[in-house]
Amino acid sequence: MCAPLIEQEAMVLAHEAHPGEQFVLRLEAPQVADSARPGQFVHLRCSPCLPLRRPFSIQRTDATAGWIEILYKRVGRGTRLLAEQPVGTRLPMLGPIGKPFAPDPQRPHVLLIGGGVGIPPMIFAAQSMRGETHWKPLVLMGSEVLFPFEPRRSTLPVPELDAWTVNAMPLLEAWKVPSRLASGAGFPGCHRGPVTELAERWIRAHGTTRDVQILACGPHAMLEAVARLARRHGLPCQVSLEAYMACAVGGCAGCVVRTQTPQGVAMRRVCVDGPVFDADTVFPP
Repeated sequence: MCAPLIEQEAMVLAHEAHPGEQFVLRLEAPQVADSARPGQFVHLRCSPCLPLRRPFSIQRTDATAGWIEILYKRVGRGTRLLAEQPVGTRLPMLGPIGKPFAPDPQRPHVLLIGGGVGIPPMIFAAQSMRGETHWKPLVLMGSEVLFPFEPRRSTLPVPELDAWTVNAMPLLEAWKVPSRLASGAGFPGCHRGPVTELAERWIRAHGTTRDVQILACGPHAMLEAVARLARRHGLPCQVSLEAYMACAVGGCAGCVVRTQTPQGVAMRRVCVDGPVFDADTVFPP
């Protein structure tokens, strides 16, 4: 069962700008931090002068300190106003919302594939698996702009991948969770090509698919490619969808997506029926 929705004013604790118009926002939200699960999101009012809220995936939480983090990119009016909010501002927020990821414990090798602002749920999923000997996560991240962190050479080996694909996310390194980066922009130490290509190389080198599953979030085209990749190799795959939404609680039906079910085509709401779906449901063969 998912935790009940919590409505509160979340105070801005930290607000960091990164290259590519990307920002990491830390919010004081102890109840959400305590109950949120990977794949869920919050619905945040970006400014006191903007009535409608915006959805943001949760990147990580600290239940002890009582905060959550989100990553966003400044692209529209809402995120432009959000980027102006200083530390100490209180923003109305609703969360945690939605259906989270449900990894299969029978498949401990978990490929966590994130693209652009779809990276946050993968970090949160990695956080939930860190320190547990059962899970063996590998985070693969793709971006065509500079990453919202300073990549560094990994000390955690991933023997299935090329020796020159060496850069990783420092936070994941500190958690002892291996990660690798991909980009068509030619960043040093990154795979030169789509993140799905990097995932394909790992799967082929791994040698067996019986213990592997995929969790992914990112742009629609990337998720469609991930679904095809999973289908080629017979892997279970869950995807977290991104969508515009007004209410985020299932009332307005403004975020519906076409899905394929055993009973036929059905329209599902990303906010409450998702955002996590089985990949074949939203990207059928």
